[in-house]
Amino acid sequence: MKRREKRVLGLDIGSHSIRALEVTRDKKDFVITGYGHVEVSSEATVPEAIRELLAHHRFRARKVVSSVSGKSVIVRYIDILRMDDSSLKNAIKFELEKYIPFDVDEVVYDCERLEESAGGSDATTDEMKVLLVAVKRSLIEDHVAILQAASLQPYLIDTEAFALGNAFELNSSLSSWGDSSHEKVIALVDIGGNKTNINILKGSSSCFTREVYMGGEDFTSAIARKLCIEQYEAEILKRDPKESYEEVREAVLPCLDDLGSEINLSFEYFENQFERPVDEVYISGGGSRLVFLEEAFEKIFEKTIKTWNPLEGLKVKAESVDLSALNEHAPQLAVSVGLAARMTQRD
Repeated sequence: MKRREKRVLGLDIGSHSIRALEVTRDKKDFVITGYGHVEVSSEATVPEAIRELLAHHRFRARKVVSSVSGKSVIVRYIDILRMDDSSLKNAIKFELEKYIPFDVDEVVYDCERLEESAGGSDATTDEMKVLLVAVKRSLIEDHVAILQAASLQPYLIDTEAFALGNAFELNSSLSSWGDSSHEKVIALVDIGGNKTNINILKGSSSCFTREVYMGGEDFTSAIARKLCIEQYEAEILKRDPKESYEEVREAVLPCLDDLGSEINLSFEYFENQFERPVDEVYISGGGSRLVFLEEAFEKIFEKTIKTWNPLEGLKVKAESVDLSALNEHAPQLAVSVGLAARMTQRD
């Protein structure tokens, strides 16, 4: 009897584009068997854009993992009395209202014990560190309705920051450099269009997440103002400044300073809480393609900055994937890869 392959669609619904990555798992191999993206002009056009994307690319997977983000998503790392996992699920119900700004009945929540090494505590103390995630139920319901309207089967709804961490974990497990980063504290910084996701990992455990509402759009607007040009012209120069390199650099550096300062506050908070410095910073997202970003961040953070490719280590079925489009958008696919990687944790 032929063993069935596991196939899932990682669907990243961004503010200006939707990215879909179909990943098939065959034994230990992870194969990209489909990729597509589509631009969106507003939130109202998202359902139609998803249907257009699916019709054009004809993915075989109908099972989809997607993500939510924003101020309706609450992530807390809390210390509670040590207990077993079955007791934790019940106890957390009585802790919820301490940590979330919504009525308990309005949210969907989950929790998970963190590895002892991630929290800096040990098994002899009376407390343990727990990850608590709560999302407004209305946000989940609306998201699921959009997916179902496109004839997709929602498999799991994740958060963007955790998807970023899952992508890095999968990427490092499939790459030669994976073992060297196992005990380091790694900060993942994904710079999107209108926000930047931060996820700080120790080993495979997430110890801190945050969204900063600055991103590539701020870079584009700064270039447009400085050079007195239209937004679309500034977008082109941002990606390839050519002879305008110094002017673009001068326009964007104040934005990078502001974003870097916000990210640094996150690093400082983590370091104070866990008494461990961030060792390395890995950047991704469309904003990571800014040619002088690594140089600017190295000066701000005084840490090693690396741009990583979330597709590294994954095989590609060339006959069913537009390799040119896939490689062009690779820096923006960390969340999509991380969403697709969830099938390894559930199946």
